Amino acid sequence: MTEPAPPEPPAAHTADRHLAAVPARRSGVSLGEVAALVMSLGWLALVGWFFGSMEPEQARLSRADPLGFMMTILGVFLPVALIWVAASAARTSRTMREESARLQAAIDAMRMSYIDQQHMAGLSLKRGMEDRIDEVARAQAVLGAELATLRHAPEAPALPDPGRPAAPEPQSTLALDDPDAPDPLPADDFIRALDFPKNDRDTEGFRILRRALEHRATAQLVTAAQDVLTLLSQDGIYMDDLTPAHADATHWRVFAEGGRGEEIAPLGGITDRSSIALTANRMKDDPVFRDAVHHFLRTFDHEVARFAEHATDHDLLSLADTRTARAFMLTGRVAGIFGADSA
Repeated sequence: MTEPAPPEPPAAHTADRHLAAVPARRSGVSLGEVAALVMSLGWLALVGWFFGSMEPEQARLSRADPLGFMMTILGVFLPVALIWVAASAARTSRTMREESARLQAAIDAMRMSYIDQQHMAGLSLKRGMEDRIDEVARAQAVLGAELATLRHAPEAPALPDPGRPAAPEPQSTLALDDPDAPDPLPADDFIRALDFPKNDRDTEGFRILRRALEHRATAQLVTAAQDVLTLLSQDGIYMDDLTPAHADATHWRVFAEGGRGEEIAPLGGITDRSSIALTANRMKDDPVFRDAVHHFLRTFDHEVARFAEHATDHDLLSLADTRTARAFMLTGRVAGIFGADSA
């Protein structure tokens, strides 16, 4: 059983449709050739009547004279040759006109096919962008639901053992000495959590995010970053679409140690004018967005300072490539923390 032939792309049908409109070359005997044939036969008939009406003595003398015989031959066949030369020239002229029209029609067909292909490519690109935006929106919705669930999940109280007397309530201890505190978050998990899950099928990303949310300080930063990313997406600003100019690890350490202004200017690597303008307008007009950005910047400042104490240069550069860091670069530039000329 033979496999069915794959369907041709729409562009191929478009090209075939336009080329079908190209006029085909006409073949057969033209009107000029029919006229040439009639004139030739008429001339030969006239010549035959002329020689038929001559006296025998005149015909014999004409054949005896070689020069006269040659002139007779030329007189008979030269007009016929001229008639067919004219007919051939007319046919050549007609053929050139047809070929010129066919060539022009083929050029028009190619131009229309190219325009159609460009239009279809633009539609395909638009559909791809819409699908990508929908996927990011779905991922953010799933991420928001996960954050809300983990943020508001109640802790089940421990049931007392009826067989044992109630122990006196121990004296409260500092958070650093809490024996029930989760293990310190590895640098790779901290960085991965700040980059958020890639999509709603990123199970490993959600696992790391859940683990990061068990740490109070990291959970605050993740929540603040998610709030800012969600608000930015309402204006069509997505971190995956931004390509920052990366600074080296030295500037990140200066920022972690409290440096501001021109000292950390290379950290403001987001230079997309459209995103900066939209964010700046939102900062001026939306107090909720402005408060969310300021809270995010304070939390990011505190957590990066803590993270940089034990992070390697490679860890800092990996942190700079996360979605959270890009949001910091964009909102920090608008907020002016990279100097007076950063916004």
